[in-house]
Amino acid sequence: MSTPAPSRFQDAYVAGEPPWVIGEPQPAVVAAEAEGLLRGRVLDLGCGTGEHTVLLAARGHDVVGADSAPAALDRGRAIAAARGVGASFVEADALDPTGLRGFDTVLDSALFHIFDADDQARYADALRDVVVDGGRIVLLGLAPGPAFGPEVTDDAIRTAFSRPGWAVEQLRESTYRGRVPDQAQADLLGVPVGGHVDLPAWLAVARRS
Repeated sequence: MSTPAPSRFQDAYVAGEPPWVIGEPQPAVVAAEAEGLLRGRVLDLGCGTGEHTVLLAARGHDVVGADSAPAALDRGRAIAAARGVGASFVEADALDPTGLRGFDTVLDSALFHIFDADDQARYADALRDVVVDGGRIVLLGLAPGPAFGPEVTDDAIRTAFSRPGWAVEQLRESTYRGRVPDQAQADLLGVPVGGHVDLPAWLAVARRS
């Protein structure tokens, strides 16, 4: 698998509703916030339409949503405005996050798993300059299984975040909620087209050292 070009995601948002847009935060991210994993100043990297940015802002977190797709950011700002939440959004390249500094936590919901092995390493290295010493990344990624998107193994997560400057604190099974995009996937999963399905995922926490 090669890392998709950023234009692919911009085009997906312009064209309609990508299968990762479910109109609500990921239940695993809601649970991570309740567990206290998202601390201090938070960067929601690869925020998409901003459901997690808006959730965290509404719950009093100092949070910034960042994405490479302007169409996604526009939708995030509209969602925040509709809900009366003062959320901040910026355009950024996750592999070259120039200007994003001083965050205690990076939330990565379904971003890491789109990268090939070289870019997974590049991403982990880039985040060393984003996260303060003692800060963390909280990562949710699709695990191998009946998924209709990119997948990542637990070994790939451990490899990337065992690089200098990082230590994996926990890595556990979780779920990722997606929207069934077509009839082939509907037949495979037993869920109607457009319905939501919870797929196997990993939730990992790595600390910046």
